[in-house]
Amino acid sequence: MEQRKSLTNVNGKAQAGKTPVRHSTDVVSDDGLSRSSYETSVMEVERRAEVVQLELPLTTSEKRRKINATLTRVIPITKQMVWSAYKKVRQNKGAAGTDGITIAMYEEQLSANLYKLWNRLSSGSYFPPAVREVYIPKSDGKMRKLGIPTVNDRVAQEVTKSYLEPRLEKVFSEQSYGYRPQRNQHQAVEQVRKNTRKYAWVIDMDISSFFDSMSHEKLLLALKRHVTEKWVLLYSERWLKAPTMESTRKRGTPQGGVISPLFANLFLHYAFDKWFEKEFPNLSFVRYADDIIVHCETETKAKEIYKTISERLTDCELSLNEEKSKIVYCKNAHRKAQFKTIKFDFLGFCFKPKPTKNKATGRLFLSFDCAISRKSEIKISESIRESKFHQWTSSTIHEIANSFNDKIRGWINYYGKFRIHSLNRIFKLFNWRLIKWAVRKYKRFKGSMSQAANWIRRIAFDFPDIFVHWHYGFQRA
Repeated sequence: MEQRKSLTNVNGKAQAGKTPVRHSTDVVSDDGLSRSSYETSVMEVERRAEVVQLELPLTTSEKRRKINATLTRVIPITKQMVWSAYKKVRQNKGAAGTDGITIAMYEEQLSANLYKLWNRLSSGSYFPPAVREVYIPKSDGKMRKLGIPTVNDRVAQEVTKSYLEPRLEKVFSEQSYGYRPQRNQHQAVEQVRKNTRKYAWVIDMDISSFFDSMSHEKLLLALKRHVTEKWVLLYSERWLKAPTMESTRKRGTPQGGVISPLFANLFLHYAFDKWFEKEFPNLSFVRYADDIIVHCETETKAKEIYKTISERLTDCELSLNEEKSKIVYCKNAHRKAQFKTIKFDFLGFCFKPKPTKNKATGRLFLSFDCAISRKSEIKISESIRESKFHQWTSSTIHEIANSFNDKIRGWINYYGKFRIHSLNRIFKLFNWRLIKWAVRKYKRFKGSMSQAANWIRRIAFDFPDIFVHWHYGFQRA
């Protein structure tokens, strides 16, 4: 039998004229990642300082006898973990970071990008880039600062978040609802509704600049109570200290980062949730991220707890916003005391005394319940006005419906959850704009708003499925 020729001599050196064949590694594997032929050159210039990896003892045997154990360094991040994280990031969409790379651009070299990220994460050499800061207006006229990581960094954060979240979910409070699996804003609002029927007093808490004020040291201490893996702590600290384009970060976490809500929940779990349940076991609260509603039985108790909470937050290097935090009396037909503050906003809904019809008797009575808040109503109304769709004279009514129906469906699904008729003012404004569009588009109305209004009402009655809100009965202007 002819033996296979060796490409090396007895000294292990390559023989002259012999070139070993190297197969291409640019092939997509089942988990969506591939090896890139230029990965080695990229990895050679990576920073290797501060790399902390797991050391796992491995043993080998020869003739059934154990020999000396050897050590290998490995971070247990698999290609499948990176691929799964990318799919979540893609689903959530989002803007580009400091590198200007969008998700669409990232996908142009998807396999190479994901393989490179996996290689760096699993070796401990991944360092997050700077975070892009943007400012969006708040309802009070001030600006909210958001931090937008790069697409690559969002995938990296999702890997760690998905790894860590199931463990922390086991310890989080049942009274916490924000950014948690199988929990949402409607559940939090519904729980507040139930609590206001039981308790007459509410503390509406607003923490000043929570995401920018959170102590890194205290958060890492909380992480160490549940995490032993050095790589999780290593990357968590790097993300906390990731700079912006203008400055370094000494406190807080970017509001907009993938892993930031998990960090926020862990911090407030120890700063507030666990502490409150221990100090006041007979009272209830509802927390959605840093929005907290505390329920009390009496005004005296509410004032006492307000002061105690303020002191607790100070100990945790946080503070209450005194202008926005307040004590509220949940006035209804059975609670007739006088108090200056009888309403509060929570997650886009306003809780206040409202006339309600008794289903059994048909009579009206005063209840304490929620509906869309005035701030949310104004925000939606402004978005309708800014669209200026009444000027879209080149569009048909069906094209306008196609442009707005997804938004309208979202408004109804969220704000119409508890009192859908409270959306009436919003859709009257929308229908009025539609009438103005008809007057501009069709000369036969000769500028008559009443004729155009009659035509829109007939269309709404005959074809209620053109617009989503027409289907729900919001057909009048």
